[in-house]
Amino acid sequence: MSKRKNSIEINKAVFRKMGYELIDTISDFLDTISEQPVTTSKSPKELQNLLGDLSLPKQGVPADQLLASTSKLLFDNSLFNGHSKFFGFITSSAAPIGALADLLAASVNPNVGGQILSPMATEIEKQTIKWLAEFIGVSPSYGGVLVSGGNMANFTAFLAARTAKAPKNIKENGLSNNSKQLISYCSKSTHTWIDKAAILFGHGSNSIRWIETDSSNKMNINSLEQTIKEDLEQGHQPFIVVGTAGDVSTGIVDNLEAIATICKTHDLWFHIDGAYGIPAAIIPELKELFKGVEDADSIALDPHKWLYSPLEAGCTLVKNPKHLIDTYSSHPEYYNFSLTEEGGSLNYFEYGLQNSRGFRALKVWLALQQIGSEGYVKLIKEDIELSKYFAELAKNHLELESITQNLSITTLRYIPEHLELKGEKRTEYLNTLNESLVNTLQAGGELFLSNAIVEEQYCMRACIVNFRTTKKDIEESVDIIVKEGRKIHLALKKS
Repeated sequence: MSKRKNSIEINKAVFRKMGYELIDTISDFLDTISEQPVTTSKSPKELQNLLGDLSLPKQGVPADQLLASTSKLLFDNSLFNGHSKFFGFITSSAAPIGALADLLAASVNPNVGGQILSPMATEIEKQTIKWLAEFIGVSPSYGGVLVSGGNMANFTAFLAARTAKAPKNIKENGLSNNSKQLISYCSKSTHTWIDKAAILFGHGSNSIRWIETDSSNKMNINSLEQTIKEDLEQGHQPFIVVGTAGDVSTGIVDNLEAIATICKTHDLWFHIDGAYGIPAAIIPELKELFKGVEDADSIALDPHKWLYSPLEAGCTLVKNPKHLIDTYSSHPEYYNFSLTEEGGSLNYFEYGLQNSRGFRALKVWLALQQIGSEGYVKLIKEDIELSKYFAELAKNHLELESITQNLSITTLRYIPEHLELKGEKRTEYLNTLNESLVNTLQAGGELFLSNAIVEEQYCMRACIVNFRTTKKDIEESVDIIVKEGRKIHLALKKS
């Protein structure tokens, strides 16, 4: 027998037919995505009923039937972050080439943990890392690794920073035998990953110093300097400062250059959480805003945010990649992954937490080539301009208030005309109204945005990382917000 008989293999003719039909279905979906509701209105119970409460099948189902029925399930019952009116959180509209890239990557199925298991995939990931460094304006000599997203990108850098700055015996003796507490510094607007890192990696949440922000919501540099000095006087060991390049609520970029100077003075690791905002460093007019990025010891960025990659694609860049090897390299006897070839080969299991790794780099690598740096400049600038347009329309509308606008994030509130409430009662009512409005809009399917708390004000938050969005979408979104806001205000007045 030349081939085993089984239900897994699909012959060439059938595979081709199924593939063509699926691509036709996906093509139709992408062509009309913005004509569909942004999200499903069905409840979890209704979705469960669609699947049915069945036991694991004993007999297989033909693959073509499964693809057809599953396509319908997904296209009729999903949230579409590729919709032109999706402005929630920071998930981009995904480049179509990325979907094809994932199909190609899964077909070859390389394990990009060891070079011997992924000869070309390893080289493509290396080149992708180099291009991402060039993209944001740091030296292409930075090394790095692709991971699942922002949390993992920041975790990867956090552990590298600890290895670099903690006592050299920490790998053998752990944190409990270190007489000095290792301290992390970040602004109060930093993403929750830092809390997770401190807890999961044994430092405890009390090891974080949440530095107050200034009037522009950037980390207060004077407070940072003073807090570090106080910790040193108390016998602690500061080891990392996290600067944010585009905070998730309002898009603010910290004073990276000033943070870099303080880190150099005190020999601290300078990490930038640029998961969302750092791609905007490619815009010539914003170079000054990101000044200091080239001094970072590590940078987190997410191609699945502002580089329009399909999920999942995060990235950690490190100025000296040896710090990754020092942190993650392990060589048990059953690893036969020697690197004797010329050309600077590497095994990516030595660069991060994973051993087995999928080929995430392919979709990023292909999009970088298809779009090019000039194409990205155009797209990112357009996203920023659309965000500014959103803020402008809100500012000029009698029933809206523009709160903040930074990078491609706008925050705003609905304020009913002739609202007579004053003081705390007014604040409390507007917070309740706008929270209800966000929840209603998210469930309604016409428009999807998220929320932010800005100076104790509950705000609607629109983040535009979406190449399908147009000015018309922004204008229609304003109309939708006002229409729903009026309904909720009327209901609250009656209740």
